[in-house]
Amino acid sequence: MIEYRHLTTTDYDAVIELGNRIHGDNYLTLESLADYDRRGRVGAANLNWLAFLDGELAGIRLTFAPGQWELDAQCSPGQWPFPAEQLCYFKCAAVDPKTRGTGIGRELLNRSIAGAKTLGCRAGLAHIWMQSPGNAAFEYFTHCGGQLIREHPNRWHDLSLYEGYHCPVCDGICYCSAAEMLLIF
Repeated sequence: MIEYRHLTTTDYDAVIELGNRIHGDNYLTLESLADYDRRGRVGAANLNWLAFLDGELAGIRLTFAPGQWELDAQCSPGQWPFPAEQLCYFKCAAVDPKTRGTGIGRELLNRSIAGAKTLGCRAGLAHIWMQSPGNAAFEYFTHCGGQLIREHPNRWHDLSLYEGYHCPVCDGICYCSAAEMLLIF
């Protein structure tokens, strides 16, 4: 049986382990996860969701609320149909390989979207990892309705140089591209 619930601080260790196993060492740290958790909350709304299968963490969805994320050089607001104030930011998703194909990823996304809508969001932005094994991340987000805005090379390069991120594809310094994608609700 799959149980869905909001992220709490007692889940941090398991979330960090799963996120780093999927995305690479130091993708999530205690400090970054606490920051992401805070960014996913506004008042009573919590956009961060977890899925458990038989009591084990099977999936995570970390989503920033509108106004809780910054535009950077790899954002193209002139190409978005809505202002940033009406967008959440899909920061991180990871599903344990043993449970992929069960609908966990989609349900976590739907729960984050439902929460984002209560905050006035009309869409969500993401930077999708183009070098994920089999390009599964891009395929998944496209299947969920995500529309490609623009591709950005070397999205996580600085993170790998200055913050200890170890890309599992590039074996260290990251040269992976990100697809800036918009999912309209």
